[in-house]
Amino acid sequence: MDKNLPIIALDMQEQEDVFKMLRAFEGEKLNLKVGMELFFSHGSALIKELKAAGHDIFLDLKLHDIPTTVERAMEVLTLLEVDMLTIHASGGVEMMKSARRGLEKSAQKTGKTPLLVAVTQLTSTTISQLRDEQKLAVTMKESVTHYAELAVKAGISGVVCSPQEVRTLKTYSNNKLITIAPGIRLNKENSHDQKRIATPFEAGEVGSDFIVVGRPITQSDNPVAVYNEIRQQWEAGMAAFKERK
Repeated sequence: MDKNLPIIALDMQEQEDVFKMLRAFEGEKLNLKVGMELFFSHGSALIKELKAAGHDIFLDLKLHDIPTTVERAMEVLTLLEVDMLTIHASGGVEMMKSARRGLEKSAQKTGKTPLLVAVTQLTSTTISQLRDEQKLAVTMKESVTHYAELAVKAGISGVVCSPQEVRTLKTYSNNKLITIAPGIRLNKENSHDQKRIATPFEAGEVGSDFIVVGRPITQSDNPVAVYNEIRQQWEAGMAAFKERK
């Protein structure tokens, strides 16, 4: 996937809505995220159509099951020749290793190895949920860093985390860990169900390798203008990050 392009999250149920929005970007190659909602509605046929249109695909299904099941599921998903796939780091080291094995088996057949990334803590998770529901007596950054450490131990080269934890993970990994940051908003007041959010500039300034933006673009009357504004702000943030390095 092109690191210079934001990832547009296609948080829709109907493919008609997807292609209606994409017509506004006619002729432009995009990074697109297909999540559970859209994939469960339209499956692999939609993935193939988006790939045929020239787009890179982040298939975000967040696999989390026993190791054997995840390994077999990852074999199937890798055959779709998408560019990025997700698992839950909370599934543990053995599950993540199994996911990587499944991916590598099918990558040998396709000749294409997608980036496998592990989800740490969802950006909708609050510190009170961490303590009261997950029963973790640690800070959010400690929890996210712990999951990132497990991912590295399992041979996973990237993680999904909020922009608020990116700098910590970059420091921990000497800038080697690839970070994918959702929860990006031009206006922080429109956070929807996201809790740990940031502007595109802030996400770039801390060193996020990828940012994921959905509703601010897909629900806009002018998605191209919003996309370009997000891209410009993110590029400015990345420039600031590189200067500081």
